[in-house]
Amino acid sequence: MIDKSLLVLPGVRRLFPILGVLAVFQAVVIIGQGLFLSATLTGLWERKTLTQLFYLLFCFLVCFILREVVSMIRQKILDKFAYQSAQKIREDLLKKIFDLGPSVVQELGTGTTAATVVSDIDLVETYIKLVLSKVLNMMLIPIIIWVAVLVLDWQSSIILLITFPLAIIFMILLGYTAQARANRQYESYQLLSNHFLDSLRGIATLKYFGKSKSYANSIYKTSEEFRKATMETLRLAMLNNFALDFFSTLSIAIIALFLGLRLMGSNILLFPALATLILAPEYFLPLREFSNDYHATLNGKNALVAINKVMSNKNFLTHEFNETIKWSQNSELILTDLSKTYDTNRGVKDINFKLNGFQKIAIVGASGSGKSTLLSTLSGFLTPSQGIVKINGKEHLSLTDENWRRSLSFIPQHTYIFSATLRENIKFYEPKATDEELMNALKLAGLSDLGLNLDDFIGAGGRTLSGGQMQRIALSRAFLSKERNILFLDEPTAHLDIETELEIKDNILPLFENKLVFLATHRLHWLPQMDQIILLEEGQIRGIGSHDELKVNNFYYQKLLEEMS
Repeated sequence: MIDKSLLVLPGVRRLFPILGVLAVFQAVVIIGQGLFLSATLTGLWERKTLTQLFYLLFCFLVCFILREVVSMIRQKILDKFAYQSAQKIREDLLKKIFDLGPSVVQELGTGTTAATVVSDIDLVETYIKLVLSKVLNMMLIPIIIWVAVLVLDWQSSIILLITFPLAIIFMILLGYTAQARANRQYESYQLLSNHFLDSLRGIATLKYFGKSKSYANSIYKTSEEFRKATMETLRLAMLNNFALDFFSTLSIAIIALFLGLRLMGSNILLFPALATLILAPEYFLPLREFSNDYHATLNGKNALVAINKVMSNKNFLTHEFNETIKWSQNSELILTDLSKTYDTNRGVKDINFKLNGFQKIAIVGASGSGKSTLLSTLSGFLTPSQGIVKINGKEHLSLTDENWRRSLSFIPQHTYIFSATLRENIKFYEPKATDEELMNALKLAGLSDLGLNLDDFIGAGGRTLSGGQMQRIALSRAFLSKERNILFLDEPTAHLDIETELEIKDNILPLFENKLVFLATHRLHWLPQMDQIILLEEGQIRGIGSHDELKVNNFYYQKLLEEMS
């Protein structure tokens, strides 16, 4: 139930002794509460007045207050620790996602990524609070109370000693089943997140093509699967609670029965019998409290596992580049046996390529041929499975370097628009750009005639933009960039109609001058303007050359042109 990653959270080793001391102290005041209450009831049975028993009632009240104070102190400590830990996890997760780049979002799905960063962190925060407190209570408090019962009545302690492990074993058996159901529930939740968000983002397109109702039915079916998985998990969680309640109630009933018989036979005094009967429910209480929140801990553990999966991704930023790269006519890039493969054996394999100076390189191929994978690897968002990249004579095993990323501009297929003003969105690469430069970039990207002002709020909660407008904002970012002369474009005009694309193409081509440009595209009209074309098929290079050379000498290129035309 306890994820090992909890044990390495910052400050958790200092927290355990504090929680342990509080648990021991709480067990002591629980015992004191039971003993003073038993003594009071015994005194009343012996016909003593309340005045004579006042000190016992006062001591009982003190123990009761101390018990609540300990719970409050522990809760405050855990609330603060869990909140700080959750904030640290969120910061680390966001940094990791930004380090990994678009590849992690494509792998997880937009909905799952958003849910992981937002709601899953809240689940982890709850998980930290529940596990750290209730597991320690379950480990320490029953032992101390059992010792007290052993002193009071050794026969009752034997009953408690036998039934407690039985309850735990039954909880473990049900727990494994509940864990499996919770895993399925979490998978359904991730699927629903992706499906719903993707449908929501594309609802205008779906309505345009008359597919909105079919997708609504699809979302309904997915949500129903999630509902059923949730109810199955809750059913098992409730069954787990019932099992623990059954064992604890049965144990207490057995103890009460034997204590009553022994009292009738004068084989035990009233005080130890009452004290044992009062402490018996407290003996099982930590286990029952843990069981009540078992479903929440399962959800939190699944969320933490999902977060750790992202955090354990081998893609990480290196620091091999001492400074950013300013590409020049004398610069050189050599790829030797470069490969990036996934678990499905898809990707790119054995890429060998060499270029010098400013060039415009097109990467073409059928869908799934590895264009985006090669582009993401070269732009530093994916770590190669093998191979060497040599830049200006220096070998690198990976380009996942912060200074390399700061040297380039990257326009993905799906542009991210920040929840901010148009001005702040365009100044992504050049935060010191003037309004005049911004307006010129907007004009080159074809946005100046669309009625957008620099102070217009766009993104979440702001003005809604079409896919084409979002892509033009990405282009305007590249137009504005002055220092970065390495440019990667992954289907940069995929969301534009062909007429609009041809209209702004004349503005884009000057952007390519005096730059190293990699353009992944399936639009044929770009190819004659490219210096070289890398032809990919199933992740492998099938030809390299200019448009005219490949058109004459490469059969696969000829075939591809026919299919794409």
